[in-house]
Amino acid sequence: MPRRQSSLPDKIAIDMTPMIDVVFQLISFFMFSLKVVSPEGDFDIRMPLAAAAAAAPDDQQVPPVRVKLSAAADGSLASITMNGNPLAGFDELHQQIMALVGTDTGPNSLAEKTEVEFDCDYSLKYANVVQAITAVSGRVRDGQIVELIRRIKFTPPKKPAG
Repeated sequence: MPRRQSSLPDKIAIDMTPMIDVVFQLISFFMFSLKVVSPEGDFDIRMPLAAAAAAAPDDQQVPPVRVKLSAAADGSLASITMNGNPLAGFDELHQQIMALVGTDTGPNSLAEKTEVEFDCDYSLKYANVVQAITAVSGRVRDGQIVELIRRIKFTPPKKPAG
């Protein structure tokens, strides 16, 4: 019986079309099933609208409370002033805010209308800023959160000259 020699072609053609289809299906699956996570530290900050600046000032609006936090050479807290008046510490700042806005936290309360503007030295340690925010925003008392001021803004940081 004669023996047949089979000759195999040198190159085998591979059809890439099904593989490309599968890759596109995987890409579309992951794109549609992606859930965007809210960024960490998402604070309840209300930014002013651009049109609000052109509007007439509201008679019910309370002028902002300006709190200046000055830093010592090592970055520690040197002094606190509220509307130009020196304060002894964060507890006194909290007491002054409590005296200013009271304990009513309803939708039309003074606490809802008041805004605090922090002017912090560039070299001030961040822990002091957090303590100041805590002093004006509220405290936990008897297991309940006592909210004070929610509208907080910061002046742009200024690097020291030199």
